Formats: sequence, structure tokens, C-alpha cells
Amino acid sequence: MKFFVDTAEVAEIRSLAEAGLVDGVTTNPSLVAKSGRDFKEVIAEICAITPGPVSAEVTATDAAGMIAEGKVLRTIAPNVAVKVPLTEAGLVACRTLANEGAMVNVTLCFSPAQALLAAKAGATFISPFVGRLDDISTDGMRLIADIVQIYRNYPNLKTEVLVASVRHPIHLIEAAKMGAHVATLPPNVIRMLLKHPLTDRGLEAFLADWKKTGQSIL
Repeated sequence: MKFFVDTAEVAEIRSLAEAGLVDGVTTNPSLVAKSGRDFKEVIAEICAITPGPVSAEVTATDAAGMIAEGKVLRTIAPNVAVKVPLTEAGLVACRTLANEGAMVNVTLCFSPAQALLAAKAGATFISPFVGRLDDISTDGMRLIADIVQIYRNYPNLKTEVLVASVRHPIHLIEAAKMGAHVATLPPNVIRMLLKHPLTDRGLEAFLADWKKTGQSIL
């Protein structure tokens, strides 16, 4: 499973990349706004950190506007994935940009039917939002299972399932067990994956025993 980092904070991305935990990055207008920096500069800097896909989202809502913005975004770096919403206009833009060789991430997916349409439009990635479904008392992970099953039924569909709106490690583990291709995770959730009380306790015991020897490796 590929790990994408869901943030526009360059320092966080660089730190996680050093640990080999970044296969790509997803951003959106809200995340870039939080950074307080110029949008294109942020995307360019992120693209330089990781060779993997970096999703940069359009802000237009009509197909022509999305296509125009997508073409501009692609000039920032070759690993930019143009992010479009799952609307009819978004699918038109997806089809056009994909036919021109662009990577396209279709976002805000909340049903298997939407995911199937995005795949038929040539999406590189489909981004189903599990956490937001959980928020309205709907099983977000059921959506992932349904999309993975549908895509497996049709090998000609090459779209990868990019699990988004991940709130905690259980979302990630369940998605990995289902066979989702990618999960995009906020930095804090990635770091939560590292934590286990027995790891901390074991390390503490090892260090205490080593200290008693009075030795030093260096």
C-alpha cells in the first residue's frame, strides 16, 4: 500500500520523507490556505521533495475552467496530479486531461456508483472520504470494500483507490486488508501508526539494562 501525506506543510512532508513514509502528497485549497503561502510555490516545493504524485486541486467549477487550471498546474512539475471534484463537469475535465496524459485525482467520492463513473472517465485515482461518511453515521469502510470489489471485477479499469479522510489507524489497517492501493494520511495519523505501549516499554527496559553495563558503542 502506498502512503500519501495529506498536508501542505512542507516541513512535515520533508520529515516523513526522510523516514521513507512518503509515496506521494495530497493537498487541497483548505490545506494550502492554512500554510499562508503562495499556492504554486508550495506545490513546486512539495514536488521537489517527493517524486511521487502530488495532488493539486482546481478551484473552477465548470469543465472549461477546470481544464484550463489543470493545464497550468501540470506546468509546475511532471509529478503533479490534477485534482477535480466528482461532478459532471469534473468528469469531463478528468476525461480531457487524462487523454492529454495528465494524472487526475477525482475527489469527494461518497458512493460506489461515483467511483465507477470516475474510473470510466479515466481517473488515475479515486478519493473516497471514509471519515466524513462516519461523521454522518454511515460505514465509510464499506464504501472502500465496495469500490475495491467493483474495480477488481473489471481489470480494464486502472483507477487506484486512494482512501481519504482517514481519521485514525483503524481506517488505514482496514483499507489495507481490503486491498486499497493508497491511503492519504494527515501527519499526525502516520505518527500514530508508530505508537504501541509495548514498544515503548521494551525500549525503556533495553536502555536501562544497557546503562547498567557502563559501556558505550561509540
